[in-house]
Amino acid sequence: MKYTSIVVSTFAFLLALAAWLNSGTNKPASGTAHTTSPLEQRFSVSEKKETFENARSLDLPDTLFFAGERVPLEINDVRERLDRELHVNTYWHNNTIFLIKRAARWLPQIEPILVEKGVPADFKYIAVIESGLLNDVSPAGAVGFWQFIEGTAKEFGLEVTRNVDERYHPLKATQAATGYLLQAHEKFGSWTNVAASYNRGMNGIDRALENQQVDSYYDLYLNGETSRYLFRALAIREIIENPEKYGFNIHPDHLYLPEEVKYTEVAEDIPDLIAWSLENGINYKLLKHFNPWLRDSNLRVKKGKTYQIALPVSTTE
Repeated sequence: MKYTSIVVSTFAFLLALAAWLNSGTNKPASGTAHTTSPLEQRFSVSEKKETFENARSLDLPDTLFFAGERVPLEINDVRERLDRELHVNTYWHNNTIFLIKRAARWLPQIEPILVEKGVPADFKYIAVIESGLLNDVSPAGAVGFWQFIEGTAKEFGLEVTRNVDERYHPLKATQAATGYLLQAHEKFGSWTNVAASYNRGMNGIDRALENQQVDSYYDLYLNGETSRYLFRALAIREIIENPEKYGFNIHPDHLYLPEEVKYTEVAEDIPDLIAWSLENGINYKLLKHFNPWLRDSNLRVKKGKTYQIALPVSTTE
């Protein structure tokens, strides 16, 4: 009897549980309002459809030039490589937004240096794709906006020591980059090949052109990185120069603008840069912000050598 009672009670409980669960899944009776849960709203068909419609395929430019040289978009793989980079950077939203913001600060400072030295302005986008306009260090030890390795940096006039590393100085590094680019142009006679050599090296591009018996980057069979390299620069240029066309609506107040500085000439050792910065009306953080090429907490100055240390105008005034 006790066993039978337990079975009956258990059966009744299961029936009640089933009825309760069923009441939550049945469709509402006619005329009864149905409240959609937040989870249903998030994954509803209409929401999915709207998301897919926002990810649209992009039109490519009819004609395109890099440094005054025509990009042969009639070649299928050339067109598809551009297509890929344009889509990757258009839909890599957070990264591209910050590229646009930093570009507003740095490209107006980089371009005049290039043009003054006779390098086409389009090469400023090489700095963008090399570093994202950040003083990053690559796994291979390449440093700064232009990603110089130590030997190449010294070859083109940058100081690299324990105290000072001018690879971290965006404007001096740009001057050094113009030296490389002009030398490469003297070798290749094509700015397109020069751009490719900034990734692969002059010798690497020269060997590839000779081995494959062609004279253009667009006709070369290359490793994946170099194959994509120039098209990344072209795509970033298209987006930065036409942001709204590619869906980037950035208010002017959100851009990072150039910071006004004045320079103090230093011809003697500074044993303590923290104390020096405080004496000059700023803190150590600001000193390093405006002078990332100062790599130690002190500065040694060789006889006859001088350094220009940047200080923010708003503070010094």
